[in-house]
Amino acid sequence: MASLQHSQAIKGAKVLMVGAGGIGCELLKTLALSGFQDIHIIDMDTIEVSNLNRQFLFRQSHVGQSKAKVARDAVLRFRPHISITPYHANVKDSNFNVDFFKQFNVVLNGLDNLDARRHVNRLCLAAEVPLVESGTTGFLGQVTVHVKGKTECYECQPKPAPKTYPVCTITSTPSKFVHCIVWAKELLFAKLFGDKNQVNDLNVRSNDACSSSENTNDVFEWRDDEDFEQYGRRIYDHVFGYNIELALSDEETWKKRNKPRPIYSRDVLPDKMTQQNGNVDKTDDLSSASAMASLGLKNPQDIWCLVENTRVFLEALKLFFTNRKKEIGNLSFDKDDQLAVEFVTAAANIRAASFNIPSHSLFEAKGIAGNIVHAVATTNAIVAGLIVIEAIKVLKKDTDCYRMTYCLEHPSKKMLLMPVEPFEPNKSCFVCSSQTPLSLEINTHRSKLRDFVEKIVKAKLGMNSPLIMCGLALLYEVGDDLEEDMIANYTANLEKVLSELPSPVTGGKMLTVEDLQQEFTCNIYIKHREEFDEEKEPDGMVLSGWTQAPPEKKDDKTSIGNGASTSKSLPTEPMDAQKDIKVKEISDGTASPGKKRKLPEFSEGCTLDQSNEADETRNDKKIQKLDDDDDDDLVMLDHWGKDTSKKQRLQ
Repeated sequence: MASLQHSQAIKGAKVLMVGAGGIGCELLKTLALSGFQDIHIIDMDTIEVSNLNRQFLFRQSHVGQSKAKVARDAVLRFRPHISITPYHANVKDSNFNVDFFKQFNVVLNGLDNLDARRHVNRLCLAAEVPLVESGTTGFLGQVTVHVKGKTECYECQPKPAPKTYPVCTITSTPSKFVHCIVWAKELLFAKLFGDKNQVNDLNVRSNDACSSSENTNDVFEWRDDEDFEQYGRRIYDHVFGYNIELALSDEETWKKRNKPRPIYSRDVLPDKMTQQNGNVDKTDDLSSASAMASLGLKNPQDIWCLVENTRVFLEALKLFFTNRKKEIGNLSFDKDDQLAVEFVTAAANIRAASFNIPSHSLFEAKGIAGNIVHAVATTNAIVAGLIVIEAIKVLKKDTDCYRMTYCLEHPSKKMLLMPVEPFEPNKSCFVCSSQTPLSLEINTHRSKLRDFVEKIVKAKLGMNSPLIMCGLALLYEVGDDLEEDMIANYTANLEKVLSELPSPVTGGKMLTVEDLQQEFTCNIYIKHREEFDEEKEPDGMVLSGWTQAPPEKKDDKTSIGNGASTSKSLPTEPMDAQKDIKVKEISDGTASPGKKRKLPEFSEGCTLDQSNEADETRNDKKIQKLDDDDDDDLVMLDHWGKDTSKKQRLQ
């Protein structure tokens, strides 16, 4: 009977997957092989070469195509009788609204950024559809269940700011300087000075260039008839000019993004102008090989202009081939290698100029550069299996058997998977609970409406299409159906200080902020405040009643990952037996009372049969989940405390 109920729950379910990347490929395969008959997939990305080592539904011939569509076609080859509907689109598009979400029995997330996760969480709450959230980083991962009114929502607990970035963003659509740094370090530097046989996304465009040229050799190979300047300019024109033009040919990508501009060396430096660069004699002393020294650039905290970045790029390339030619082919980026840092800084700044991203100094660039945490296909497969297990429980309404499961890198008490009972909704959560208004301290005579929209409404509250009202007066609205005079009026309001708006916003007023697509509304009580501490309160405003992530400690080993998040290494000492997990709500100074949670004792009705191990194991360790910018997420375990009198939150 249980087996029949299990089968009916699966076959009759309509499932929405959001994300078809590392986790998504494994998840779609597992859903299909588990008997699910009606699956919908949303993913806005196209396939990159770097995806192929773990997203096994994709092949070299698929590069540049829609992930959602190719994943569908691949699975239908071995499960031809099921229905899979792909959407090559952004889940935040207006057509994916609450009514769209209401048609599904469960939503399964394999997303790559905090903003999209918040958005899906709010749509699921509004549509009253259960959400199963997930993420991996290297050998770490987690799966969590969110059911309105029964468990905490995705935003009940604080989420640290993302510090990792998806490879598709790095290679195709950078929007931050760190994207340019990772591109320059992990792709361009590796291609020019590292293992020549290693394939990365630059090879795709190189092959395209070769096929359209009489020379069929690798674009990055030095030709016998070239001097240093000719070679450097050819590489420069290829990666900053031709590659950008190639990217612009995909019109779909740039419909809702700012288009980059191709940059060619002839437009920056006149022919032979680089001969003005200083000449550095060949030397075995690597510390003396410096493009900055050669060009007379002394201050590493100066921000170079495009001409200076171009000169540093060409000079650094020249120095590598004159002074360090024996190392080429075996080099990897080292932040203590001055010439490598100079090359990466210049390359990142030129790429940033192409995508209209502010440049940074060498000092800043060196600080940003970190180590990539690569995704592990096995972890994605494990997490995908756990997602399906939790989805089946949700469909069968086995509320008592819901589990948040964490994947550990090293076994503890013979356990690599640590299941924990879900937590009840946070009564102070401004998203899923009926709460008192938020409170905002702000100088209403100096701060503009634009400051409020950008720093509070979008950055902290995660709204994408906000509507702002003061009483009955509409101050600001976003929408495709607005008339031109309304748009002009709202645009003008953005540049006005709060106290000078048509309906003045002053101390004691209440603002209502709403996102119609998310069907999410919150009220904000305004408190006028004259002065703010520029160091501790850089925004010039303080939002209270909003759960904010605790500040992260700086770590030289912080990683920037391919679908990975930053992490400290997991502790390997065994868990203490027979102890309760102690729970603590982490917030910006206002902690809600937590509840003790034990590692579950599994019954026969539960899907995960680990009763013997779980019954013996308890732990009092602190666990924090970090959100990131790729289809992989991480679990970070802090120092493991022994003070059982303190309630620590497992989130």
